Amino acid sequence: MLQDLSGKVAWVTGAGTGIGESGAIALAQAGMHVVLSGRRKEKLEGVAAQCEGRGTIEELDVADRDSVSEVAERIIQKFGRIDVLLASAGINVKERNWHNVTLDDWDSVIRIDLDGAFYCCKAVLPTMKAQGGGLIINISSWAGKHVSVVTGPAYTAAKHAMNAMNESINMEAGGFGVRACAMCPGEVATPILDNRPIPVSAEDRAKMVQAEDCGEVIRFLAQLPSHVCINDLTISPTYNRGYIAQAKGYIPNPD
Repeated sequence: MLQDLSGKVAWVTGAGTGIGESGAIALAQAGMHVVLSGRRKEKLEGVAAQCEGRGTIEELDVADRDSVSEVAERIIQKFGRIDVLLASAGINVKERNWHNVTLDDWDSVIRIDLDGAFYCCKAVLPTMKAQGGGLIINISSWAGKHVSVVTGPAYTAAKHAMNAMNESINMEAGGFGVRACAMCPGEVATPILDNRPIPVSAEDRAKMVQAEDCGEVIRFLAQLPSHVCINDLTISPTYNRGYIAQAKGYIPNPD
């Protein structure tokens, strides 16, 4: 039986756009109070307006470890608990491959995509363990399971590391009732596509997983019984461009 989430508390990073935005709205619609974190206040205000009076804004750059700790402490002081952490803050850069990625861009991707998620998980784990349960959803990527030139070495490395970090939470905190899921989307039609070196057409975007689809999955994960852990979950478009390109290259005249 799915859980009633009414009155529970979720903290969402990267809440201003994309998967974080849709996840926050879906959790609010399920009755949770959602704390929205991100770097752009105006984006967060737009999401808060869609959270039906159950959204609170905490501006945050997850790469700033001291700020992460301070925000987590404020949430705990105000609400007394954190039931769900949705760690969705993430970036990629346009010049992302070995021949053109800069050292600064490598650092930026690792700081936000990996270190930022670690800081948030580290900040909520003591409270989740003390309250006897909690769910962490780390928004990873297809690139966390499959190495590809499409995403480049920094993003690919960050997401592979995130998956390993995520499972270590289950190993060490599962006995306290804490669960962690690495959600690994394939291509999703979100603003991160705007940084692709090769532009993505509107036609292709329409065939991809949509941010709202991910929001529904996030709500489902949060509603699962507390004794159920989905360690990782892959979600990808039925029209998987990578698979289709590979099939065209290796299968002669497929029907």
